Formats: sequence, structure tokens, C-alpha cells
Amino acid sequence: MDARLAAYDRPVPRYTSYPTAAQFHTGVGPDQQRAWLKDLKESSATLYLHVPFCTELCWYCACNTVAVNRPDSLAAYATALETEIDRVAELAPELIVSGVQWGGGTPSHLGADRLIALSERLSGRFDRVSGAEVSMEIDPRTCDDRTVEAMVRMGINRASMGVQDFDPAVQKAINRMQSAEMTGDVIARLRRAGIHRINLDLVYGLPLQTLDGLARTLDAAVALEPDRFAVFGYAHVPWMKARQELIDEKTLPDGPLRAEMAALVARRLAEAGYVQIGLDHYARPRDPLSGAAAGGRLRRSFQGYVVSESPWVVGLGASAISSLPQGFTQNAAAAGRYRAMIEEGGLATVRGLELDDSDRLRGEIISRLMCVNSVDVGDICRRHDVRPAEFLAGIEDLPKLVEDGLVVLDGDRLSVTDIGKPLVRCVAAAFDGHLAHGQGRHSRAI
Repeated sequence: MDARLAAYDRPVPRYTSYPTAAQFHTGVGPDQQRAWLKDLKESSATLYLHVPFCTELCWYCACNTVAVNRPDSLAAYATALETEIDRVAELAPELIVSGVQWGGGTPSHLGADRLIALSERLSGRFDRVSGAEVSMEIDPRTCDDRTVEAMVRMGINRASMGVQDFDPAVQKAINRMQSAEMTGDVIARLRRAGIHRINLDLVYGLPLQTLDGLARTLDAAVALEPDRFAVFGYAHVPWMKARQELIDEKTLPDGPLRAEMAALVARRLAEAGYVQIGLDHYARPRDPLSGAAAGGRLRRSFQGYVVSESPWVVGLGASAISSLPQGFTQNAAAAGRYRAMIEEGGLATVRGLELDDSDRLRGEIISRLMCVNSVDVGDICRRHDVRPAEFLAGIEDLPKLVEDGLVVLDGDRLSVTDIGKPLVRCVAAAFDGHLAHGQGRHSRAI
């Protein structure tokens, strides 16, 4: 690792939002969610439905998931989701759905019939933009023919599946055994059914992972010809997710090796014809994600980089986050508490954050940095009635970022250099007005 950059390999947010979820507080609850949904009126938004259940837990995963296999628990959760859909529709009857994302966990763990019923409830309560993307996260290990049939009935037109790494030793270390052949079989089945848009998720920095092993995983994954890749650096946060305590920290790659892995991913996928999108996504040149990046229309949300004309997201389900014009709200994380709050007749919002003028200005700058690696700070400041020179003078870390070669400042335009792109989260952090005062603990920058 470049000696200049080693100092930047520190915990920083991933900036899927600004302010980040670490700043959410309990002063925002159901009353704000109710009022903010009513104010959407004729707006469009993506619907995100979270299903926090898996057959078994992968030890590396930091998502809000639990292993639940009892039919009555799954049925009760599906019923709560249906009820929440109805409540949101009553509050925002004119809302136009620009896209639907099913995430988890493993959404298909609810069962085909429940998924179809939920999908039909959505269609019956909301108007949808013609040609809207409807995506679902799936686990190739549990994706059978009935699941694929249900996905077709639900109108799913993009499937996203986790691979992480195909090395059996790494898979054993993270409790996720999944062969390339199994993954390929599921992709072929989806394509035969008419679901051709395929995303694969990979992770570097996993226990026992090596450069050679990662290279073999990349070769096998590219051979499956997905449309997009999302490649994340493993976030070891056992203080947040106790399951990660089952991973031996001594087997994790160190900082310099993680940097080599990140460079290998970028190089190998570029050689295979993929365009790097922002920090951690890759897409075919003709993919809508590549077009959005080239045209400056790319957005970053809690679901990663997305193509959407609307910046708003309405989250449904346990732990789901809504991004609304006034701010962010989040549902109760525990499935039991979420269900109880819905069954009591209200909404399940337990925390969030109302945006102020500074949040909006800084959020727009951070979003541009994370999406396109450059930002016209002057233009954004003037639109927010702020003097650019005074604002930039208050960014304490900016001179060092320039000195270390991570960014170039040309007048009021800031551009991230090739050296700085892997550390764009650190560049974004310089504009974070909450980070110095926040109590959240984050994953490493590399």
C-alpha cells in the first residue's frame, strides 16, 4: 500500500446516505413518518421491502437478518407487511412507484405464495411507472423452480445474488458453501424463465482469502456473464454483529493485502469489459447504470448505486429505511417489535433524522463525490445561498487531501484523482458535518 495512503485506511461511513444512519435518533417516529408520507402527494418513489430471514446465517454478514424457519413466524411477518403496505397507500394514495426492490435476508424464504400475495397487494394499492425495474435478492442455494415461477408472476426483471467467494476454504470460514456450478445453474434457470438482468455480489477481505483465490473467483464469476457486479470490502464489525465473532480475526487479510485485492478486482473486471461505477459497482457499457453514471444521473441509496428518476425511497418491513424529502426514517429492526407496532394499528417507525440546510448542502456534495468522483462545489453552494470560498475554507481536511494527491481543486470544482478513488469515502468524510461528533463505529476505508 502507498505509504501516503496507509493513514487513510481507517473507519469511515460508506455514505449510502447523508447524514448516515449513525446519526438517526428516536426524536423522529411514527408522527413524522405519517406527515412526510402525506406530503409525497403526486411524487414518485422506489418501494423497498425488507425480509430479514434466512435459512441459516452467514458469519460475514452485517445485514439485519435472523435464521427463522417456523411457518407461523413467516406467515405473521407477511401479514404485517401487507398491513403496512395498506397503511402507506392510505397515507400516500397518489404515490407513483418508480421501482420495487425486495431485499433481505432472503425474500424468497417467505415462500412463493406469500411473495405473490404481497406483490399483488402492491399492484392493487399503487400505480407503477411503465417498465419499472422490479428486483429481488436471491440465495442460489435455496432458489428452486417454484421460487423462479413466483418471481416471474411477481414481474421480477432483475435478480441479485450473493457469491462472495468461490474458494471452498473461504466459504467454510464464513459458513456459506456455494459452488460456481450451483450459481451458474440458477442463473441459467432464471434466464430461461425470462429474467435476464443478473447482478452478482462479491466480497474481498474475507478470512483465508488470497490474491490467487480471489483471481480464480473473479474468473469464474465473469464466466457467468452477469450484467453487473457489486464488490464490497468485508466490514468486520463484531461489536455490531455478534455472528462475526465466529470469524478468526487472525485469518483476515491486512490493509496492504486488502488494497491489492481492491486493485485486482478493478483491473480484472475492466479487462472483462465492465465499467466501474462509483466506489464498488461494475456494469456492462450498455447497462442503464453505466449510462446513468456517464450522464450524471447516478444515485446512491441504502441499496447501493441505482438508476432512478426519483431520489425518494419508501421502506417497508423490519429495519427498512425511508428516504423522503424532509429526512430519513427507519422501522424497528427486530421483526417481533416491527410486527407488534404494525398490529397495534400504527406505523413501525422508531428513529430517523430531519434534514437541515447544512445536511442538504453537504449531502449533495457527498453524493456527487460518491457517484461521479467530482463535484462543482461552487454551483451547489450558490444554489444553497452559501458562499463557496467561505464553505471550502471551513473544510479542515481539504488541504491535506490535496497535498496527498487524493483530490485536485480547480477553482470551486473538486475532482478525485485515480489515487484517491479507492479512498473516496475518506474524501466524502471531509465534508461530513456530523462525523467528528458521532458515536457510530464504521468499517475500514479499504
